[in-house]
Amino acid sequence: MQYGISYLSVIPVYFTPSELNGITTQLLFGDYFKITSQKGDWVKIKISYDNCIGWIKRSQTTFINKEIYTQLQSTTRRYSLDIVSHIEIEQYANTVILGSLLPTIKELPFEYHGTSVSGKRNKLYLLKTAALYLNTPEHFGGKTPFGIDAGAFVQMVYKINGYSLLRTPLLQSAQGTALSFVEESEPGDLAFFDNDQGIITHVGIIMKENYIIHVAGKVRVDRLDHTGIFNNEINNYTHTLRVIKKII
Repeated sequence: MQYGISYLSVIPVYFTPSELNGITTQLLFGDYFKITSQKGDWVKIKISYDNCIGWIKRSQTTFINKEIYTQLQSTTRRYSLDIVSHIEIEQYANTVILGSLLPTIKELPFEYHGTSVSGKRNKLYLLKTAALYLNTPEHFGGKTPFGIDAGAFVQMVYKINGYSLLRTPLLQSAQGTALSFVEESEPGDLAFFDNDQGIITHVGIIMKENYIIHVAGKVRVDRLDHTGIFNNEINNYTHTLRVIKKII
C-alpha cells in the first residue's frame, strides 16, 4: 500500500483515469489518501477524510510513508480560515484555500501566512462559516469558494468547525438524528431534498426564521417550509423536502 498527500492548492479527482469523464471531488492542500492502484500516469486513491474514491494524476501526487499517514490520522486537525492565504514549503510558496488542512507534524514543516481554526466550535459558527461561501458558483465535484456543489458545501462548513460529514447528500442523509417538523430545527441543522424518483440529491443548512443556505446555481439563501425550498426570484418551489437532520 502506498500513501500520498496534496501539496497543491486544489487537485481534481476524476471518476476514471481520464479527464474526459468529469470529476467526483477535489483534494485541497493537506488532504491525504491511500493509493490503491496505478494505471499509466494515473493513481487511484481513497481519501482518508470521507473515503471518496477516484483518480488523480501521478504528477500531482506527493508520496508519504505509512508512518506519516498514521500520524496525520491521529493529530489535531487545523484548517485555514481565509478565502485565500499562502503557505511556504522550503523555498516554494503556494496558495491555500478556505478549509485546507494544515498538518501539525514535524515531518511536514511549512510556514503558514493566514488565520486558522482547530477543534469543535459552537454550532453558531456554522452559519458564519457558510456565509463565507455566499455567491460561490455551483460546480459539480467542487469544494472551494470558487466552485462547490451541495454536498461539499455542507461538508466543508461542518469540517471547518470540527464535525465530520460524508461527501454526498445521499450519504449525509444517513447521519444524525431525524426531526419531524421544520419547526423543531435549529440554525445549523440540515435539510435534505429528493428528486422525482425519491432519491435524495440535495442538502442545505437551515438558518433562522425559515431560511436556508444552499447551492443552486450558486450558494444562495432561500425560504424553507414543510414543502421545500421556495425561490422568490422565480416565485416557485425548486426542491422538495424529504427529511431534516440534526448532526450536532
